[in-house]
Amino acid sequence: MKRRAFLSGLGGAIALPVLPRAARAATQIEPHVRAITGGAQVRKGRVKLELPQLADNGNSVSMKVSVESPMTAADHVKSIHLFSDRNPVTRMASFHLGPRTGKAEVSSRVRLAGSQRVTAVAQLSDGSFWSDAADVVVTLSACVDES
Repeated sequence: MKRRAFLSGLGGAIALPVLPRAARAATQIEPHVRAITGGAQVRKGRVKLELPQLADNGNSVSMKVSVESPMTAADHVKSIHLFSDRNPVTRMASFHLGPRTGKAEVSSRVRLAGSQRVTAVAQLSDGSFWSDAADVVVTLSACVDES
């Protein structure tokens, strides 16, 4: 067996377990996103979600979401929603903004039940929806019921 064939097969074998998880995550948050958007198209871009790539403790993970917007009366961000593919409650948070906010940016800390993908969806005043997603590896999970 040639080295390239081996490495190519190895790369495929490594990627295989990741594909079902990504597809499962998308289908889990999809109904929640649809409830907010009313079925409107959600486009990538304009939203920037910042999470650490590695979080030691899922009880308090720093998060920052910013949206490209002039924040004027005619063009502003109306809301930002955060979704988790593994937390017990998929819709983690909703932030409502207006033209007087000045800057379309939210910083907070969130609880995460293990390694997962977090998605941010922003609704703009023109009715459009924009999103970004970030993966985070959590070494000590939160949101776990230990009864």
